[in-house]
Amino acid sequence: MTAPDLQSSARLILAPMEGVVDHLMRDMLTRIGGFDLCVTEFVRIVDQLLPAKVYHRMCPELHQGGLTPAGTPVRVQLLGQDPDWLAENARQAVELGSHGVDLNFGCPAKTVNKSKGGAVLLKETDSLYRIVSAVRAAVPAQQPVTAKMRLGFEDKSLAIANAQALEAAGASQIAIHARTKVEGYNPPAYWDWIARIRGVVQIPLVANGEIWSLADAQRCRLESRCQDLMLGRGALALPNLARVIKQQAEPMSWEQVRALLSRYSGYEIYGDKGKYYPNRVKQWLGYLKRQYPQAIELFARIHTLQRAEDILVQLAA
Repeated sequence: MTAPDLQSSARLILAPMEGVVDHLMRDMLTRIGGFDLCVTEFVRIVDQLLPAKVYHRMCPELHQGGLTPAGTPVRVQLLGQDPDWLAENARQAVELGSHGVDLNFGCPAKTVNKSKGGAVLLKETDSLYRIVSAVRAAVPAQQPVTAKMRLGFEDKSLAIANAQALEAAGASQIAIHARTKVEGYNPPAYWDWIARIRGVVQIPLVANGEIWSLADAQRCRLESRCQDLMLGRGALALPNLARVIKQQAEPMSWEQVRALLSRYSGYEIYGDKGKYYPNRVKQWLGYLKRQYPQAIELFARIHTLQRAEDILVQLAA
């Protein structure tokens, strides 16, 4: 079997990485290009309809028709356990300009799972059905209701049943992180399990997990039998990964990445580098170290620095 051509047919989605892929990172990565859709960090829903300002804070793109400055659509993601309140908030998110709504059944964080949100719901197939049913009924038919799930919580025994429940409840698409909550982010990703699920559901699936390169994307697509891919950590480690996959572009050089690190200070995108930049640039270097050995040396030089100006001096060195 030959590797599929990803240049024109694959739809690439930027993953909703909590605490990492905020509006600034979405802006920068979609400016580089290759993404067809972004999903926001989750908005936590408990027992109320959140005010519009919460959505605008999490997704400033709503002020621009739900698009990044580069024109890429953004979809708000919700996390919670109460079907009715999730439905009310989903309706509001769409009314504010979100391009559909996504539901989080994949977050592995202990604090989230303890409050019965994210991946822990994969232990309750009926709860998945009730949540998606309520949200689907609340959101206009032309707006997609999508879900992100893992293969399970402790094991994969409910993977197929959970996907079938999401489909039966009216989900438009499911993004599947090809590991359980317990497996976390440890390789490998079990892409073949996505193919098993694809054999029993009719709605589109999106494969996610351990896609770091064009070769990984090709193998993932073969093993998962999915056309569409979701990129998370791989896009942080190689900022033009989406273009590498779609257009077979050359991976960015370290010089190009270093220039991005300087622009990430906010001069072009955010407008306020003061408190934000030092911690986030260090966090980003943690991902870049996978692809660029130079990032290790740079991190060693800046990890104790607290002022953006001092970090920018090191970037220019």
